[in-house]
Amino acid sequence: MSEELLRAPAEVKYAEELDWLESVDDGPKPFSWRLSPKMVRTFVLGSERADGLEREIPQKWFGDRSFVERSIVTLASDRGLLLIGDPGTGKSWLAELLAAAICRNSTLVVQGTAGTTEDHIKYSWNVSMVIAKGQSRQSMIPSPIMTAMERGVVGRFEELTRSTSDVQDALISILSEKYVSIPELDDDNIVFAKPGFSIIATANSRDRGVNDLSSALKRRFNFVRIPVVTNKKSEAEIVRFRTVELLRRHRIELEVPPTLLDVLLESFADLRAASAAATSDDERLESALSTAEQIGVLEDAILHSQFFGDQVLGAHTLAGSLVGSLARRSPEDLAILNKFWHGVVEPRTKNDHHGHWGDFLEGGRQAIATLS
Repeated sequence: MSEELLRAPAEVKYAEELDWLESVDDGPKPFSWRLSPKMVRTFVLGSERADGLEREIPQKWFGDRSFVERSIVTLASDRGLLLIGDPGTGKSWLAELLAAAICRNSTLVVQGTAGTTEDHIKYSWNVSMVIAKGQSRQSMIPSPIMTAMERGVVGRFEELTRSTSDVQDALISILSEKYVSIPELDDDNIVFAKPGFSIIATANSRDRGVNDLSSALKRRFNFVRIPVVTNKKSEAEIVRFRTVELLRRHRIELEVPPTLLDVLLESFADLRAASAAATSDDERLESALSTAEQIGVLEDAILHSQFFGDQVLGAHTLAGSLVGSLARRSPEDLAILNKFWHGVVEPRTKNDHHGHWGDFLEGGRQAIATLS
């Protein structure tokens, strides 16, 4: 089934693996959880030899073990979980994996925006049914959060700080009282949360000041801060893992030289260092230079090589994708990239044993010149 979907949710993509984990899981499970906390951790972080499992479970989220364990413990309590961090740090992917492992449903999601209303987290009405038969539970349209409450499962709220204060205030009531009142109805007018209900919210740390969380709402959440991946080994694992996934997803047979991935990793590391040393915003790329953006550059280059190249990912194409993806402001970002290409990439060509840096240099120069 997952092959027929553009993007299968985690519980569909890893259905067979989740079934197997559930069949061998004899650990204690909170509420109506499908897996025990230890098995949830195994599903997210992958198995180790000490786990004693008969099959290997691959790692799906790459980050500090303590972040995952604290998230699982929070969801086993009656508090909400707030994953906060820079764009591209894997907050949403971790939330999806946790929901898939705990209740086999990660799709009960509210997307926070300036246009999100209280109805989006509570309920609305089927107007035609209301006109025909009046207001009733049958003519009510429950929100994903209300559905999660009724089923005793995990609901998700993406980009919480982008929603307005009245929406956030409504969430306080749900997290505190664990029920939603429906004043339009005389009978059957309260929806109570069943055991197992919880909310995983995400927030972009760069959105601070957009709609800050109130102290009351903060008290209802346990905060888990997800940092940008700076460990080169961890980031390399993520990029290689996602490269395999990208090739499989697009059904592409394309050679991706490991040394070329090193060029991409080193370039992003150097760009981050330059951004950290910059003294003004005009000297920093608008991009967050996250691992997710790095993977986006790689996907763009892989698809370009597949459809317009020679079935081999080349440094020239990779450089063009990097410049095209990161040059969002003109002329500021182009000037920053031009300086990087002359000051960092060009010197690397002198000790280039594989020839990648030379092609990378020319590809970047050409892309910058085209955009200038």
